[in-house]
Amino acid sequence: MRTLILLSAALAVSLPSLAQSAAAKRSLTVDDMYRLHDVADPQLSPDGKWVAYTASSIDKEGDKKLSHLWMTSWDGSQNVELTFGSESESSPRWSPDGKYISFVSSRPGKTKGSQIWLMDRRGGEARQLTHFNDYTISEHEWSPDSKKLLLVLQQKLEPDAADVKPGEVEKPKPPKPIVIDRYHFKEDIVGYLGPKHNHIYLFDIATEKLEQVTNDEFDETDAVWSPDGDRIAFISNQEKDPDRSENTDVFVVQARPGAAAHKLTTNPGPDRGRLAWSPDGKLIAYLQGIEQKYSAYQIERLAVVPADGGPSRLLTGRFDRGVSFPAFSDDGRSLLFVTADDQSEYPAKVSLKGGSVERLVPGKFVASHLVSKAGHTALLVSNDDAPEEVFALDGASLRKITGHNDALLSEVRLGAVEDISFKSKDGTEVHGLLTKPAGFEAGKKYPTLLRIHGGPNGQDGHEFRFDNQLFAANGYLVINVNYRGSSGRGEDYQKTIFADWGDKEVADLLAAVDHVVSMGSADPERLGIGGWSYGGILTDYTIASDQRFKAAISGAGSADQISMYGLDEYVFQYDNELGPPWKNLNGWLKVSYPFFHADRIHTPTLFMGGDKDFNVPLAGGEQMYQALKTLRVPTELIIYPGEFHGFKRPSFIHDRYERYLAWYAKYLKQPASAPPQLPTEATR
Repeated sequence: MRTLILLSAALAVSLPSLAQSAAAKRSLTVDDMYRLHDVADPQLSPDGKWVAYTASSIDKEGDKKLSHLWMTSWDGSQNVELTFGSESESSPRWSPDGKYISFVSSRPGKTKGSQIWLMDRRGGEARQLTHFNDYTISEHEWSPDSKKLLLVLQQKLEPDAADVKPGEVEKPKPPKPIVIDRYHFKEDIVGYLGPKHNHIYLFDIATEKLEQVTNDEFDETDAVWSPDGDRIAFISNQEKDPDRSENTDVFVVQARPGAAAHKLTTNPGPDRGRLAWSPDGKLIAYLQGIEQKYSAYQIERLAVVPADGGPSRLLTGRFDRGVSFPAFSDDGRSLLFVTADDQSEYPAKVSLKGGSVERLVPGKFVASHLVSKAGHTALLVSNDDAPEEVFALDGASLRKITGHNDALLSEVRLGAVEDISFKSKDGTEVHGLLTKPAGFEAGKKYPTLLRIHGGPNGQDGHEFRFDNQLFAANGYLVINVNYRGSSGRGEDYQKTIFADWGDKEVADLLAAVDHVVSMGSADPERLGIGGWSYGGILTDYTIASDQRFKAAISGAGSADQISMYGLDEYVFQYDNELGPPWKNLNGWLKVSYPFFHADRIHTPTLFMGGDKDFNVPLAGGEQMYQALKTLRVPTELIIYPGEFHGFKRPSFIHDRYERYLAWYAKYLKQPASAPPQLPTEATR
């Protein structure tokens, strides 16, 4: 194993930002994406002295992202890479006795495909533990006695072919028709949905015997062992037709084959994980959502329910913010969690008896994936100046214990980020962020980009944004707006755009541009706009509402919303928010105004998307491209073969950044520069 020794003193930082030296630094470039590392999934060892996690980087030659396992000591003085090679590893999990780390990988072994592997944490080669040809692994967790694994598996419609022996040639099988009979029948990445479901299994590590615990017509997820190993808590939607409902609940089942599961929660809305058992095994903490019809605007609060049955208790009912990643304190008297609050996400605590929520760390940053064990709490933290790294929570402060991106950050000059606050046209207070070009000069006017986040239920926060910093490095001011519908400002703020898309959000976005222009640095004659997913949808809405923008980029968006019915994966939201088109045609036409009033658009617009996207299908961009082409408005359509809603192929991500810069430069900078040409079939 290769060991990287890191000095904890050198890694300790104060939030909100990393101190930058006064030495001359260069501007960020598109190629710097190849040097970024994504740190994820921290897992504390049973004694709390080590944190296992994954770190991903780009294999440029292989045109893929590789994720490997690492381990860091609690004081940050030792950082060890545990796995290597040309295949990725994910989901590290410690055995409760501290002897082993399991993980999931498709690395070469006796059986092909993603399998669970076992590594002695003292060293040596990992060995393949499972040999599944006919199951897909979704989750795995160790039993408290370290003898079994709790697995969530889905049986494949067709088992994988057996390994081909040397000298043999595997004969290709002709495809079979896809038979669909479900209400919710498609999903991005997964594809068309069949009749198979996720079920809970037990896997004996010594004998490799697999036993099925649940066997029903429902999906089970977020499965967690009880502290004594007798029971398993999980989340499931067991309505008559789960496709037509968002009513998930907490269940518990004895950890043995054929045991009957018992429903614990009765909230008519979604109850979700991550589930957490109290140390004494008497309570289960979970996240309680609001009404099902607000599926796109969910705010989840922390609740507990007795594991033996009984009424739930809402612990953060008066705290009008969403929570995530709950974990019991070691004494079982309180719960730690992460909350999203007005452009930051921070660790907080609430007593099991209820009461006020206590913020644990001040500052502007975004935290996630909180884990707590043996008196130690670790989490991922990012801020305006640095991507996510593993941090230790020490009382009221955060201590950085990994530094995978420090080398790159020491070389580049980043743009400063500041909060902005302004009033929308109806008087609503709206908040956002403004990223300034590196080397910003007061009094100088800059080309300005309004970049819109997706969701809509999400927020732009104080976290590292490579795209924003890339724009800043190329001389742009960048505006991010937490328009109505965004999280972090409470339930009413999120729900206010219900069944009224493209109205209040557009007003908020335009008010942000007016505000930044009034500050004196944004050039009103050189304004650009763009976003991905709902950000692309809002781009279409905005350029159909206002003609001030000189360039637009709509990524994975749609404008003719009627045409998305049955084409994407959001039928439940459509039926419960707008109603079916034949019952509310005027409502559907209203939210489809960018397409039916495309003649109002005069902004040169670049449309982009992946041809395998079932989230916001490419047809949404194709329709708007065709409309603008018909109207002779400057436009281009960029199609990325084989990509879903979130891109995976690094060369395509690199290409997308280059096209962003070229399109904006063509219309917002002088002298104009032509955008790059689409690759030809011969050069792909």
